[in-house]
This record gives sequence, C-alpha cells and structure tokens, in this order.
Amino acid sequence: MDHELRDKCTGIMDRIVKLRDSLDYAGKKKRTTEINEKMGAAGFWDNQEKAQVLVSEMQQLQLTVKPLTELIEGAGDLEVLLEFIEEDGSEDSIPELASTADRLQKILDHLELQAMMSAPEDGSAAYLSIQAGEGGTDSSDWAEMLLRMYLRWAERRGFNVEILDRSDAEEAGIRSATVRIEGDYAYGYLKGETGNHRLIRISPFDSAGRRHTSFAAVDVSPDLGEIAEIEINWDQDVREDTYRASGAGGQHINKTDSAIRLTHLESGVVVQCQNNRSQHKNRAEARKMLKAKLFQIEQEKRDAELAAKRGGKSKIGFGGQTVRNYVLHPDQYAKDARTGHKVGNPGPVLDGDLDGFLESFLRWGMAEN
Repeated sequence: MDHELRDKCTGIMDRIVKLRDSLDYAGKKKRTTEINEKMGAAGFWDNQEKAQVLVSEMQQLQLTVKPLTELIEGAGDLEVLLEFIEEDGSEDSIPELASTADRLQKILDHLELQAMMSAPEDGSAAYLSIQAGEGGTDSSDWAEMLLRMYLRWAERRGFNVEILDRSDAEEAGIRSATVRIEGDYAYGYLKGETGNHRLIRISPFDSAGRRHTSFAAVDVSPDLGEIAEIEINWDQDVREDTYRASGAGGQHINKTDSAIRLTHLESGVVVQCQNNRSQHKNRAEARKMLKAKLFQIEQEKRDAELAAKRGGKSKIGFGGQTVRNYVLHPDQYAKDARTGHKVGNPGPVLDGDLDGFLESFLRWGMAEN
C-alpha cells in the first residue's frame, strides 16, 4: 500500500476525531435519546406546541448526529482495514479501503462545512430578494437570470421554493422578485450572496452589438418564523398598503386588492407579498419577511460594531459592494470579489452550480473571524 493512501486514511480519522469533539457528539447523542424517550411517552402530542418544539430540535440534532455517527463507524472500518492490510501484506483489500476513504471524505467535507454555519439562524429557511439596478432592459434581464440561477440551485438541492413577489419589467426580465427557499441550512448557505452582482456581456438588446455592464442587487434574510425577537407595533410602526396582484394568478388574484406592501416607518424597509389569493395570508407572510429583514439589520449593526472594535470592516449589505462578477465577453469567467474564487466557464454557474462559491465564502468567513 502506498504512503499517500495511508496518509489520506489517517488524516481522515484525525479530522473525524476533532469534529466529534468540537461538535459535542456525546452531548448531542444523549439529547436525542432524551427526546426519543419523551416522544415515545403517552400523551406526547397532547400539547401540540411543546411537542413541535421538541420535534424541530430533534430534526436539527439529526443533521449533525446522523452523519457524524456514520463517520465514527467509518473511521473504525478504516482502522480495521489498515491493520488487516499491513498485517496480512495482501493488496486485495486496498480497493475497499480507497472506496471507504473517498466516501467518508465526502461526508466529512460536508459536515465540516455545516459546522461553519453555527449561528442559530443559519439552519433557517431564507428570503431571497433581487432588485434590478440601473441599466434599463439589460439589468432587468440580468435580474431574471439571477432569479433563475437561484431557483436552479435550490432545485439541485431538493429545496422547496415559493415565489412571494415578482414584478415584471416592461420589455424583458424583472424589476424585482422575492422568493422563500426552504431546506436544511438554506440561509446558512445563501447568506453570503447579499450585495451587488455584475454582468458583463454583449447586450442582446443592443442592435449595435456593444458590450454592456449590468447590475442587480441580492438580499438574503433568515425566516425565523414566529420566534424572531423583533418587537413591532404594527399599528404605529408600519404602514400597510394593499394593491392588486400582477402577473399570472387567475381572475380572482388580479381583480382584488390581495397583495400587501408593508413599510417600516423608522428604517424605511419595504416588503411585499402577492402570491396568495388571501390578503390575510399575504399579510402574515409579509410580516414574517419584515421581521426577518429587521433582524438582519440588527445583526449587521452588531457585526459592524464588532468589526470596528477589531479595526476591520464589516460586510456591506443590500445594494452595497459588488460581491461577484460574471463576465461573458470578451473573456468568460465568474469570480467572487471577496474570496477570489473563480471558474472559467460561467455557464454552469448561471445554471445553478453555485456550491463552489457558497462554500468558499463560508471558509473565507471563518478565516476572517
């Protein structure tokens, strides 16, 4: 057996031990046992609200406990195979050893990345909003391209997506859109997408075939449900406007003022929802969105204060710095302005292959902290 494979296996086993300890595997395992006992007890569902809290806690625990259990058991398999190969001297088990190492490496990489998303809100669903920048039809078209990119990314991961609001531009594309993306660590993965995204290409809307630069701003907030610790006096702090929903939706949705727009008077934050036929449902969703956005603003203030104390700069929010460049002409590449992560073919990226950028941002964020 070559030294490279042996070193790879021992490296994987060492990383598993470190991850087991850093994630408090023993404590989480004990807690899952406690919850399982409570769920199996008579009358568990008598208090629906309390029961649901425990079910949600169990789901979050299993995101760590299940893959970590597989890793720990796999580390034992690696150790046995290594000892067998070295004692026996036979190479018959080397393919099994290499295959096991590769399988564990993938699980380990994923779990280490998940461990970087340690903030309570990271496990939440995400509200993602896109706003076309200046540049007319090109920017509106670019905003819709970004919307499609995120929808495809969510589809690849099997996440649920709900389009809450969409405002179509006159000629092509969209002026703005807001979607809710639900899946394991949706906000944790997407939180680094906030900021300006720049596209450089030959404009399909320019008869002279000139190169254009387009901008669209992306904003991502966590959906904290009803537990967001944001106090709002809905009668005094917020202005509510109703309007007729636009776009597809049938006769009812377009003939009644079912769409809701909420404006937080102090901060100027505006959110809107029009996807439901029920004004009541749109209002409830819009209120959750507003709470999420105000929570995000408070987080950014705290980050800025902490960065100032450290003598550094905080991340700039919605509509701030350019976070990524997508170049289609004359060169072809997509490059993150913060992490330096770059791919030579932007096509797959625009088709939803975003994981390389999302993961590099998380690792960069850990290094910055």
